Parts: sequence; structure tokens; C-alpha cells
Amino acid sequence: MIYYARSAKDGCPAQEYTAHVNGVRSLVHKYLLELEPYSVRDKTLLSRTLEMASVYHDMGKLNKDNQAVLSGREVSKSLPHHHADAGAAYFLDDRHFSATTAAVIQAHHIGFLDFSEERNKGRDAFRDLEVMSEVNLELPRLEAIHDSLIHTAFEYGVEDISGDQSVFLRMLLSCLADADHTDAALHYKRYPVGMESIPLRPAERLMHLDRYVNGLNGINNERDTLRREMYCACRNASIDSDIASCDSPVGSGKTTSVMAHLLAQAAKRGLRRIIVVLPFTNIIRQSVDKYRQSLVLPGENPQQVVAEIHHRADFETEDVRYLTALWRAPIIITTAVAFFETLASDSTSTLRRLHELPGSAIFVDESHASVPAKLLPLVWRWINIYAKEWSCYWVLASGSLNRFWTIPEIAGSNNDESIPELVNEKLRTRLSSYEKDRISYHSDLNPKDTAELAEWIVSVPGPRLVILNTVQSAAVLADYFAERFGKNHVEHLSTALTPEDRENTLYCVKRRLTSGDKDWTLIATSCIEAGVDLSFKNGFRELGSLVSLLQAAGRVNREGVYTDSKMWSFCLAEGRLLRINPSLKESAAVLRQYFLRDEIIIPELSTQSIRDEIAMYGLSGVHKKLVVNEQLQNFKWVEREFKVIETDTRLVVVSESVAERLQHGRIDWQLLQRVSVQIAKYKLQELKTPVVMDNIYLWNLEYNNFLGYMAGILKLKKLEGEVMIV
Repeated sequence: MIYYARSAKDGCPAQEYTAHVNGVRSLVHKYLLELEPYSVRDKTLLSRTLEMASVYHDMGKLNKDNQAVLSGREVSKSLPHHHADAGAAYFLDDRHFSATTAAVIQAHHIGFLDFSEERNKGRDAFRDLEVMSEVNLELPRLEAIHDSLIHTAFEYGVEDISGDQSVFLRMLLSCLADADHTDAALHYKRYPVGMESIPLRPAERLMHLDRYVNGLNGINNERDTLRREMYCACRNASIDSDIASCDSPVGSGKTTSVMAHLLAQAAKRGLRRIIVVLPFTNIIRQSVDKYRQSLVLPGENPQQVVAEIHHRADFETEDVRYLTALWRAPIIITTAVAFFETLASDSTSTLRRLHELPGSAIFVDESHASVPAKLLPLVWRWINIYAKEWSCYWVLASGSLNRFWTIPEIAGSNNDESIPELVNEKLRTRLSSYEKDRISYHSDLNPKDTAELAEWIVSVPGPRLVILNTVQSAAVLADYFAERFGKNHVEHLSTALTPEDRENTLYCVKRRLTSGDKDWTLIATSCIEAGVDLSFKNGFRELGSLVSLLQAAGRVNREGVYTDSKMWSFCLAEGRLLRINPSLKESAAVLRQYFLRDEIIIPELSTQSIRDEIAMYGLSGVHKKLVVNEQLQNFKWVEREFKVIETDTRLVVVSESVAERLQHGRIDWQLLQRVSVQIAKYKLQELKTPVVMDNIYLWNLEYNNFLGYMAGILKLKKLEGEVMIV
């Protein structure tokens, strides 16, 4: 008799059980070969557990009712019997006891259950109580069938995990889930075949980067000389610790300098991948373009060497799993949301990429803006674990670096004053000398409505940059500017636009900045304030955190060509459409006090601003609960509470043609992310936005390349006369 693991679909025949098990087992072996050199602890347990889990994870599919569906004799949208419980039961039997393997098998579709609840189940931990009795009766038969098809012999041993248990378990699940999902995608011809992994080749890429930097056309002034010194200092920095920091001011060439350092460290340490983590989605393209120009070797495909991942486009159902963006390129540029929420994830579609992280050099750029303060204790814990146990090398960098690891309330027992700097103090002081006269900080904290704010802004010489704290407020002000002063006097940039339209807007902004055009204003959200090489005459920023103000100021008089540039902080008069971001209330209160006390706004205040915020408001208790639940292996709780962006968002496609292609499986994730946006789930439900498939929606209100999806929102709200918070 032939037994099956997957049913026929999309013109592909049913997959035999032995083919699937052997396929998953083979992929797990491949992942282990790549992963094991970077596993400092528990290497034997990692290998043994994955071998057992890969062989027995689908044993429950051998149930006769499941086989009737998988073979096609009966039609059903899902299997009649939960198939993961049989494998878990097998490894909870005293004959071949392995609680770790049972837990991973139980989780290979649904993620881990919170272990606090599992421990309360006693001997029934990692079992599905609804089907447990039935599976127990059937288990001898399933074992006999399985053993007749798959011949294996395992060695059982001690299962004490010497490293961090939560990270170890996620790593196990990542390997198994990725192997399972990938084998399915291969069988259904939804996975690119014949594409070999591209090696990092760090020494060669470093030489290529050297040539690129040497070929840049500077004007050989003192600042260019300092940039070259910065590059050499980072490139040649001798760092033996696993974590370093880079505090460098605006315009010092941090993008290429830190990359040179990472390549040098990768060559020294034998690392396999470099991951650049950026705080905002629109700045990825600028970094990607620069890295593709400077790091891609002759004959290579730039998209395969330097991969860009904008937002977390992860999908649970089998039909769209193939669209998940994986970390398989040698150099990956991604966002803090996608990166850190992967580390916290318990969803197999997201977690499947985690096993690619060990042996990576990770550059957390603009680290001050990566995550909210309440998440930093757990982030710092992970940084240390991946450094010590999984051979990762970290560089935390910023133009206004918060040394959060020196704050006891955040770092806890990992409080560390000795994180080495890539750039020595003397060079940092010389680099910072240009900051003193580049810009002056001012505030007008009297709340202003849309008209008052607009008239004030245009009274200041341009080109001007205006940053607001919500997508809606930015769109409202940009819409007002277009109607009041003409559309040629305003540009708008926010995450209401797709990555493709943000890229086009950035191109237009850069062209206007270099053309001598002065009487115009860019209205944006915080997505513009970090890592973008733009320079305006004057700037305005809605009151928020100190570090956000400092970063926004980095887009004003960036090269020091103006003599009187100002950076203004202002407050909104919240009304029918202008909205104040409640999540910034506490950090804005700290900055307000600095202005009221006439404090001099300087980068050195960055760490103090976090201390002051903690002193005024504390860390809300969530930070302690996150660390405690992580230590207790309460995976679902951690995933639910660890949110870089508070709002639960969903992927929304703005192109009907792409949505139609998506339904027929004719699209890859790169195209999908370029024509989509992220919108709060509750808003989509409120607007009755149609679902294309899984968690992907189709935007059915107006969308344009100026206001993005906010064009439809504002039009609707103007008609209804209601307030809409986005």
C-alpha cells in the first residue's frame, strides 16, 4: 500500500510519505551542516533532536482517515485528525523518551504552546488533550506502518540544555519548520530550484568595497579627509569581543565604514552572513543601492547577493508559504520590525528563517530607534545570547547613540560599561566638530492647527523638512499644502505609500534638492529621519523623543553649506483630523522639559534622556514580564507582547492586477512587498477591506502616489465628517 504525506494540488500529484520524510530529513541535515559550526553549546542535542523530529513529525498522517483525504479518495479542506500528536506521543513513551523532540513535533505547525501551561499538564505535557486517548490507542499501528516505511535507529541521551533554553528551542523549531515548508514548496513547484547558496566571500567583498570607496569623488576638504579616516578606523579596528558600538555623527560615512568592519570581522571569524537592521522601511532602498554598487562581485546577481526585506510578509497557510522572505542571501538589509519580531516569534512561517542567524555579523544601524525602551531589556538579553552561544557579532551604531547597555534598569546583570568603540575618542571629537555650527535648535510649543502650522512653516526659508508623529497628520498637512500653496510646493513621504512609491518620491526629493529649487516643503513621518542622505535648509519636527529630534536634524544642513539653519520643535492642536501619537507622550514630556530649562540639545544627552524617561515614568513593568516569560518559555506570550510597532498590522496590496496574480500563485515576495502597505487590522475590518488570501488584503479605496492609501482615508473622512486614526 502507498502512504501519502501531501495531497494532489495545482496539477502536482500527491506526495508519498517516504518522499516527504526523507525530503525533510535531507533538508534538516543540510541546515545542520551550515548551522553546527556556529553552535557553541548543545551541538549534539541539536543534531539528535532534529534527526528524530524530522523522521517522526508527520507520523499522525498515517491515520487511515487522514490517508483517505491525502490519497484523494475523500475530499476535505483539512485533515480529519490532528496529525502532530502522534509524533509527540511516540517521544513521550518511556521506550524512547525525548520531551524536547515531543515539544518540537507538537509545535511544527502551530508554534510552541506556553510552557507554563504545558508544565501544569504533568505527564500529558506536549499532548493534544482532545485527541490524546484516540491517538494512544492507534499509536502501535502507526509506529508499525512508519517503521516499515522508514528505517532508523536513534541513540537517546541526556537532554539538559546548557545554553539558553528558549533560544535553543526556537532554533530547533526553525530548522524543522523550514525543512517542512520548503519540502512542500519544492513538491508543489513553488520554490526556486537550481539556485545555489551564494557564499559571503568577505575578503573579496572587502577589497571590492575598498576600491569603491577610493573611487568616490570627494572634494578633498577636511571633512572628506575625516570620512576616509573614519573608514580606515572602522575597517582596521581590532575587536575581539562579540559586541561593539559605533557612535559617529551625521555625514561621517557610517554606511560603508561599518560594512568594511563587518566584512573584516566576518573574514576573521569565519562568519557566513551579514545582516543590516534599519529602523524605517523607506531607507532600505538607499542602503541597498549603495551596497549593491559596492559589494557585488563580477558575474553575480545583485538581488541575490544583497536582499532587501521591507516588512514582515509571513504567511501561515500552505498556499502562500512560498512568499515568506527568508534570510538566505549573504547580505540582508531588513527592518527592526522584521528582525527583532523574528527573534520573538512563535509562528512557524516567521520563525523558519531564524536558523540562518547564527554565524552572522549584525549591524543594528540607528540602534536608538530600533525598538521602544520597554523592549530593550529582552533585546539586550538576546544580543548577548546570540553572541555567546551562536557565534554572532554585533555592531550597535548611531549618530546619536544611546548606550542603553549601561543603564541597570535595562541591562540588568548584563550591565556593561566596556563595550568597545570602533572609532577612538579623538577621531569622534574631530568628526563631531562639524555638528556645533551646522544647526541650532529652537522650539515653539504653543499648539498649532493645520492652517497655523502651514503658514508658519512657509514663512521660513526653504527647502524645508517637516516631520510629524502620525501617518494621518502628515497626510492631512500635505493635503492642505497641496490645496493652499499648490502641489508643486510640497512632497509627501510616509508608510502610507508603497515601497515603490516611496522610492520614486525619494528620487524626486533628491532631484529637487540638487536643482536649486528652494520654495518647497517635504512633509513626512519619522520614516525619513534616519539614514537618508538628504539635506534641507531648515527643519521642523513635532515634539517627540530627543533622539528622534537629533536624527531628524541630521537631514538639515547635512553638509554644513548653510550658515543659519534651524531645527524647530512644535506641538499640534489636536482636532478633527490632526492626531497626536499617544505612544510618544512620555518621551515628548522629557524633551519638553529640556526646552523649558534651556538645555543645550546635543547627542551626549541621548542616554540621559532614557534615564530621565525611566525616572519619570518607569518602564511600565512590561520589560520585566517579557524577560520572565522568555525565561519560562512562554513563547506565545512573548510573541504577543513583543511588538516593535504596537498596532497589529496586515499586508495590503494596492494593485488589483497583483492581487489577481497572487491568487494564481504567479508572484514572488519581492514584487509583493513593493506594491503593498501595512495597515492596522482593526482599520481593515472597520473599512470592510476585502481579503485576497490568508492575511493579505486588497485596498479598495482610493490610492495615489502622493498620499498613498491616506488619499482614500481622507476622502472618506471628508465626506463623512468623522475622525479617523491611522
